[in-house]
This record gives sequence, C-alpha cells and structure tokens, in this order.
Amino acid sequence: MTTRRKAALPPPKLLVEERRRRIVELVNENGRATVDELVALFDISAVTIRADLEALDRTGTISRSHGGALPAATTQLDTPLNIKETRHHVQKLRIGQAAARLIEDGETVILDSGSTTVEIARQIRQRKWTSLTVITNALNIAMELSATPAVRVMMLGGLLRQTSYSLAGPDAEQALSRLSADRLFLGVDGLDPAVGVTTPDPLEASLNALMIRVSRQTIAVLDASKFGQRSLSVIAPVNDLDMVISDDAAPAEYVEALESKGVKTLLV
Repeated sequence: MTTRRKAALPPPKLLVEERRRRIVELVNENGRATVDELVALFDISAVTIRADLEALDRTGTISRSHGGALPAATTQLDTPLNIKETRHHVQKLRIGQAAARLIEDGETVILDSGSTTVEIARQIRQRKWTSLTVITNALNIAMELSATPAVRVMMLGGLLRQTSYSLAGPDAEQALSRLSADRLFLGVDGLDPAVGVTTPDPLEASLNALMIRVSRQTIAVLDASKFGQRSLSVIAPVNDLDMVISDDAAPAEYVEALESKGVKTLLV
C-alpha cells in the first residue's frame, strides 16, 4: 500500500502590520531596500509595497526614497570637513580628476565648498593654464589655489561656517549676484530624485541655489554614498542639474531616475 504525500501548502500571507514590521527590519539590516526586492520577497504588487513605504515614511520609521526606502537615520547632520575628507577618499579623487578635465582654459568656474570640490581644486593646481578664474566660498579651496599664478581666485564674503571652512549669508549672496560663471561644481550632502539636492545648512543652501542661477552649467559632484540621503535644506530639484559626476558604485535606479529627468551622469 502506498501512502500519498500531501501537497505542501503555500506559506500564509503576512498581515499588513507584520509585513511592514518586516520591511523596517530589512531596511535597517541592509541599509536600504528597493520596491522590486520587496515585491519579490512578499509576492505582492508594487502598488501595495509603495503604500507600505509611504505609510512607514509618514510615521518616521523609514525614509522613503526613489525606488525604495532607507533607514530613518539617513537624514544627515553637518559633519566637520576634516572628517568628510577621510570618507570615500579614493572615489572623491577620481571624481575630482574627471571634473577638472571638463574645465577649459579661459573659463570662469565656481567651486562650492566640500570634501569633493577640494579635490577638483587640487587637480586644477596640477595643470598648466593660460588663464582661469575660480569663484569660491571655501577658505581651504582658495588656499589650495593661492600659489597657482595663472588662476585668479575670487572669494565670496559672508559668515564663516567653521565645520566646512565656507562662507555664506547675505554678504556672500550679494557678491555672487554681480558675477556669472561658465560652470558650477556643486558639492552636496544628499541627492534624492524625489526631493532634490540637499545640504545641512539653510544659509549655504540659499547661496548654492544662487550659484546655480548665475552659472551656465551646473555639475553636482558626489560619491555614491550620497544617493538617497536627505539633509535639512533643499538646494534645488534635480531638474536644475545638467550633470552628475559620481563613482561607479552609484545605484542603477538613481542613475536611471536622473537620466529620465534629462540629467547626464558620469560614473568614474
């Protein structure tokens, strides 16, 4: 006599609160989760997953981002520049080299303050120029370029931010409003396609927004860890960017989102 084996039953569907609790655990354990990953894991529709993520974002349990979610703690505080410079330094060096290659002799460029833009300044210092004008609000960038004879450095005035060695505020904006530039290299603390590019300081965000307005081309420079991050102050929507230079670890969904908005991406 043969015994017929019963067919295995499919695992029961999780209740809404159970599923959302598991989503939070996954996001916190892995540092991120995409909609596609969650759809495959829970075998439910993308519409349902997006509703879960929106609900969790509203309660502050996670941070909703383009194509998925990040831990709530990814909203950044203002980290001192000397600490920022030690993070992802190899990637920032490559980004600085790629950005500097875009600069042509005779141009006027703006270098925003930051640990990535200072690498651009170091690359500028190593090249031979007939003439180049660099506008900056960063003391350390001005010092990097101070001994390069063919590079004219224009410092913006304003209130000194000791964490970033940068100047911001009404005086800086007044000085900048009388100038124009061929290119802006913008350092940011976070880039989320749904929110825009962000920085922790409201005064610097206001100055950065003006930098975009007075420049013919705006290039954001950031290592891949900045994708999906959000800081306090929004500088501008991503549509205001012409190009993003990052490293080759940039998540594909963010690159696709940028290019769908007409923003060229260069990964190095």
